[in-house]
Amino acid sequence: MKMYVNGTWADSPVMSPVISPYFREPIDSVPEATPAQVEEALRAAERAAGTMAQLTAYERSQILNRAADLVAGRLEDLAKTISLEEGKPLSESRAEAGRMPDLLRLCAFEGSQLRGETLPLDAQSATKNKLGFTLRVPCGVVVAITPFNYPLLLVVHKIGPALAAGNSVILKPAHQTPLIALKLTQIFLEAGLPENGLQCITGAGSAVGAQLCSDLRVRKISFTGSTDVGQKITQVAGIKKLSLELGSNSPLIVLPDADLEAVAAATAVGGYVNAGQVCISTQRVLVHRGVYSDFLDALRKPVEAIKVGDPLDENTRLSAMISEKDAERVQDWIKEAVDQGARIVVGGERQGAVFPPTVVADVRRNMRISCDELFGPAVAVTPVESIDDAIELANDSRYGLGAGIFTRDLQSALKFARRVQSGNVMINWTPLWRADLMPYGGFKQSGIGKEGPRYAVEEMTDIKTIVFHGVDS
Repeated sequence: MKMYVNGTWADSPVMSPVISPYFREPIDSVPEATPAQVEEALRAAERAAGTMAQLTAYERSQILNRAADLVAGRLEDLAKTISLEEGKPLSESRAEAGRMPDLLRLCAFEGSQLRGETLPLDAQSATKNKLGFTLRVPCGVVVAITPFNYPLLLVVHKIGPALAAGNSVILKPAHQTPLIALKLTQIFLEAGLPENGLQCITGAGSAVGAQLCSDLRVRKISFTGSTDVGQKITQVAGIKKLSLELGSNSPLIVLPDADLEAVAAATAVGGYVNAGQVCISTQRVLVHRGVYSDFLDALRKPVEAIKVGDPLDENTRLSAMISEKDAERVQDWIKEAVDQGARIVVGGERQGAVFPPTVVADVRRNMRISCDELFGPAVAVTPVESIDDAIELANDSRYGLGAGIFTRDLQSALKFARRVQSGNVMINWTPLWRADLMPYGGFKQSGIGKEGPRYAVEEMTDIKTIVFHGVDS
């Protein structure tokens, strides 16, 4: 496939294969954008920003609604593309693609609801005969940099609000999963988006990222990915708006009054969806010592029941990680924990890029599978003495994206909700849960800014203050 730059589907001197992580074979190839092509995209985006800003909210919403209808008619093709290039089971890919029509329609609605306010200027002395109000206006050029793990969902969460707010967008998808982003770009063109309202550049982020992020014509960067890359973006971005949704090692607290069978069933979902390659995947399970052994016994059965295999098999529930290198990293971290005194309860044997659902018990807080982001299909289980001990351990992290607790006690749930340092808090579910309309973002090194269409539209706009002088009262 070709990338879309300055109104043209373009090649480049170097083409990069897109490798299926499960089948280990190329499924397509895409261009590696050159610096000259990046510059061409930036110039085109700057021109298009003026065109996009002139569209009415009605016109923008019509485009997004047409795109939603087109996506709805191609769900199976989009789902299969996700499974092939990213490796997740087809059932999960269908669920991801299936959310997109409603998400695009929600973006269309929120973009049509931009509001300013009148300012009570006469509340200050010497402000008679003045009228003040605010307008929300598009930022201009938005760069959207997206990860491999939800290569359609997280693209739409960025470009949907950006376009709905009247910006032009340069999309840079993850180099492992560019195909779905290119197909979505084609859909927006078919939906009637103005020329260069959306461009899609392919290639390695290490090659094109700094050029895109440092350019003064870019007024907003929306990035989802690792904390380390997010830190690099802040260093090169300069003075512009940033939304950064970064890493985590989300904790789940289990108190003695919890229904352990229900917790185990939820953990078997929250820890292993998308092979654990989710920012809010359940990584650390902090279990009260009084029910620690019982919980491990309860967890074994649903984890062992997870079917591993071909992502296109209708019955598969866990397939390949994004690469064999990443699966090797997970294996190394678990071995390191075992060498330090932890034990494997279930799983642990890698086959290529496929790492089975794994439970590691007796994990201490200083072990890497506890204190850093694993981003793989394993949960680390640690005994705790009390809810206060659990909250202290949950907060003992540089991250703060998602957290959860299982308890029947309202006071314990409220204490956790108030004291845990996390942007998303789940009561009686695992951290892995997100509604597309809710504000979504983290604390500490998990990022800045919020996604969710209403909140992202605000992030994609600026407030302009206007004052009329000499108004006859």
